[in-house]
Amino acid sequence: MHLTTSTTGSGPRHVALVHGLGGNGATWAPFIERMTATGQYTVTTVDLRGHGSSDRASSYALDELADDLVENLPHGLDSVVGHSLGGSVLVRAVGRLAPARAIYLDPGFHLTLPTTGLRGRLFWAAPLVTLGFAQLRQARKSAAAKALYPPAVRESIARAQREFDGSMAIGVFRDVAFHPIAPAPPEVPSTIVLSDDSPAVLPDTLAAELEGLGWDIRRLPRVHHDMQLENPDGTFHMIEDVL
Repeated sequence: MHLTTSTTGSGPRHVALVHGLGGNGATWAPFIERMTATGQYTVTTVDLRGHGSSDRASSYALDELADDLVENLPHGLDSVVGHSLGGSVLVRAVGRLAPARAIYLDPGFHLTLPTTGLRGRLFWAAPLVTLGFAQLRQARKSAAAKALYPPAVRESIARAQREFDGSMAIGVFRDVAFHPIAPAPPEVPSTIVLSDDSPAVLPDTLAAELEGLGWDIRRLPRVHHDMQLENPDGTFHMIEDVL
């Protein structure tokens, strides 16, 4: 599927950014400003299918989203950064994209949602209700931080939500929950940055396993899941050496 992409800057290092669920390429703006201010980066963003200006689809399987990235992003970039869902998609495409470095910000590698036994059956019998309750605590935790975002950032998020095909959400959560990333060495040199909220999308036990397999695990304290919006400066400095 053809995706909407946008490229900013003219620096020598070419980096792609892949947004999370309900976002789009434009929501990376605060982070891109930090990058391009250095004069070192050319930055390409993408709107995943069902997001932003990209087309809606009849299916939103993670493997299809990954295929879209392979079709629409340049191969052999200096780095590709994926946030949340963008990380889940990137890890499925990274071997084919072959960037020099992959960077994952709170990637959705293993959601802490029940998938087995009676609890799993009951949870997924009415996912609209159960996922709503599961997300309520997280939403409350991040609400205060989001209230402090600059008005332009809040409007960008609101616009992305209006453009988002919300019908995909349950299927995406189910796909990530039932198809977690298995511990394995990274296909390309890879860095993961974790926030205080990271256990919801990447349990500490899995992070430790991945670190033992050669993944570079870093932690940015005192930030919530949307670290690139809440603290773009801190997020940039955390990964500047590998961008």
